[in-house]
Amino acid sequence: MHRRWIALAVALTLGGMTHAHDAPKTSSAPAATPASDDPNLWLDDIDGAKQLDWVKARNADTVGKYASGPEFSTLQSRLLEVLDSDAKIPMVNKVGDHFYNVWRDKQHPKGLWRRTTLAEYRKDKPAWETVVDIDALAASEKENWVWHGAQCLKPDYRRCLVSLSRGGADADVVREFDLVTKTFIADGFTLPEAKSQVAWIDEDHIYVATDFGPGSMTTSSYPRIVKEWKRGTPLASATTVYEGKPTDMSISAFRDRTPGFERDFVQRALEFYNSETYVRGKDGKLTRIDVPNDATTDVQREWLLIEPRTAWTVNGKTYASGSLLAAKFDDFMAGKRDIAVLFEPDAHSSLAGYSWTRHHLLVNVMRDVVSSIEVLTPEANGPWKRETLGGAPALSTVQAGGIDADDTDEYFLTVSGFLQPTTLYYGTLGQGKQEALKHSPAFFDASKYAVSQHFVTSKDGTRVPYFEIAPKSMKADGNNPTLVYGYGGFEISLQPAYSGSVGRAWLDKGGVYVIANIRGGGEYGPRWHQAALKANRPRAYEDFAAVSQDLIDRKITTPKHMGMMGGSNGGLLAGNMLTKYPQLYGAVVSQVALLDMKRYTHMSAGASWMAEYGDPDKADEWAYIQTFSPYQNVKAGTKYPPVLFTTSTRDDRVGPVHARKMAAEMQSMGFDASLYENIEGGHGAAADNKQAAFMSALAYTYLWDHLK
Repeated sequence: MHRRWIALAVALTLGGMTHAHDAPKTSSAPAATPASDDPNLWLDDIDGAKQLDWVKARNADTVGKYASGPEFSTLQSRLLEVLDSDAKIPMVNKVGDHFYNVWRDKQHPKGLWRRTTLAEYRKDKPAWETVVDIDALAASEKENWVWHGAQCLKPDYRRCLVSLSRGGADADVVREFDLVTKTFIADGFTLPEAKSQVAWIDEDHIYVATDFGPGSMTTSSYPRIVKEWKRGTPLASATTVYEGKPTDMSISAFRDRTPGFERDFVQRALEFYNSETYVRGKDGKLTRIDVPNDATTDVQREWLLIEPRTAWTVNGKTYASGSLLAAKFDDFMAGKRDIAVLFEPDAHSSLAGYSWTRHHLLVNVMRDVVSSIEVLTPEANGPWKRETLGGAPALSTVQAGGIDADDTDEYFLTVSGFLQPTTLYYGTLGQGKQEALKHSPAFFDASKYAVSQHFVTSKDGTRVPYFEIAPKSMKADGNNPTLVYGYGGFEISLQPAYSGSVGRAWLDKGGVYVIANIRGGGEYGPRWHQAALKANRPRAYEDFAAVSQDLIDRKITTPKHMGMMGGSNGGLLAGNMLTKYPQLYGAVVSQVALLDMKRYTHMSAGASWMAEYGDPDKADEWAYIQTFSPYQNVKAGTKYPPVLFTTSTRDDRVGPVHARKMAAEMQSMGFDASLYENIEGGHGAAADNKQAAFMSALAYTYLWDHLK
């Protein structure tokens, strides 16, 4: 229910494209070919001994070719230095009277969960108190624990529900923890490994959605049932609060414990962008918040915020897709529809996020992918007061978030750019200018480079932006090794952000780095995302192709010097660029990717993404999905650029099977296709900084070897 800020992940995504097929929308198209016709189906056994032996053989081959020389070792060390740096900003969140941080460095590769006071945090070198040493815990329990977070019970914040993952998988173990004694509670709330969702009700009760046994999980591999569990009783005795359908995506519940505004909510996610939220009364009765299923809602104190993803008409007035609306919660639930428009997008602007302080709302607005912050204040009678917090420097990203919406108008603000290391500011609304608290170190000499923003016209006439980071001395002669990165899915925006790894691994070698803000993302709000859904997915790939061609037309690079890289949905983008636009690239890297779109709904959490891609088990939808399914579109005799597929055995979101099968299929046809599968790491493909540095060094080394 609560709006989540979307963090930029500039390390993992750079995509590819498909040919611009106008997919036939007819039910007469053949259904997906039976899985038995797939010669690589045997690789579906993720942990099988034969399969892992096959993986290890491919890993050894890839390491031997690209990760065994002194140049690779040097790059890996330089990237690990960035990740392990003691000078990086320790980002914090407030829990009670302390500020908490998860810190990883050379001495603590798995991390420390630690805390300090605001007075200490304001110092250059704060004194930290260790709460959980994750490395020590993993060693004592002989488990490869990866920290997945903690939920602490307010207002005293003594009891926490801590989530720990084995090797970085989405599934985790939940244990109750005491913040005063800094120990796990032996007889406390404990859940075995599963994709669980838990939330405090009070000290003796929690909401729990987990794997309760056969039939309790959805086809998307998430909980179908949420229950109320009382302390000291077996999980089997927990009482059912809500039970969804097997085809739902997930079910969860939580209590808003804001003093004076305590409320319980149940959420039914039918699919991405399609959910129902209910208020749970003291008698257990559920009352639905009456907004469209594709709208996002957030309740804070007396206010209900609504983000419609499609135009919404109420009482004769239409509210635009991508707008931010406000209403008094109790009045809305009583049937009144007095709605205030807090933000309305235009052709160039979109809502990037928002965050509450005690008396104000911080709204992050993007205009052509560059951000600014507005401060909105509800007035007793009349429109909300609107002020500007301060714009970002040119071509940069600003994000602001309230520190404790229950008690204070304090906020943290970060400013970052491609060549500008992140600065963290602290301020209090209404009390003057914020102060700079922390500065991220510079990991490369930014003075040698320039950032520019360009716009290109895609195949259907749509104007698409992209950012270019290049040496100031660059000559437009077509000889510059150029790496193009994109994502184009799930309404995720790629904004300017500093990356020491990109600087060291690519820019310092003389390369040009490009981020393409293609459709499918959220750079221009829901409309930008919806323009590339399902049958329109090829629009994202056309956009990426247009950006790539523009780099050629501007003589920045040529196909033999241009590569692209993408992860997850961006890995699907990469797979399509490989199979549909092979003439544009000299090398491709596809990370933790979806690639077999015929069977993706039957692998890991794939069924949860049908709202994005469609259902391949329906003949009319497979008719268009097959046009952007890389695994089915590999053709013998085609000239493909060299490609590296990277994945993780412990990725239980997308799963390693996609990459395994794609590599196997291409290798069987004699193509230059490499595979590296990290045995640990989850969907991030790395369980610690050392693994992350290796995976990044492998990708950048592979690309540089082919594009230099």
